[in-house]
Amino acid sequence: MAMTRMIVYEGQQPTKAQTAEIEAASRREIVFDEEAPELTPEQYAEMAQIARARREEQKKPVVAIRISPESLAKAKATGKGYTGFLSRLIDNAINDPAMVRKSL
Repeated sequence: MAMTRMIVYEGQQPTKAQTAEIEAASRREIVFDEEAPELTPEQYAEMAQIARARREEQKKPVVAIRISPESLAKAKATGKGYTGFLSRLIDNAINDPAMVRKSL
């Protein structure tokens, strides 16, 4: 069977053909070979340990802060994901010595 590459972009619903291909792939047997051997229990354990470590590194603490209603409204106006925007904004500001001096 010839494989064609079909791309589903963020926010796009897959077509019926794409959905059918995904469903067909989910029913196929996994075939291991020398280029893609089955993982050993030790390799699974190592991968799980790496995943846990990465999650721990990426974990961000939850902090409650007070900001002006105007600033909150401006942040919310940026759309979905405004809390991530605020986090990046704070990261950028805290790493800018001039901004830190201005804000103290």
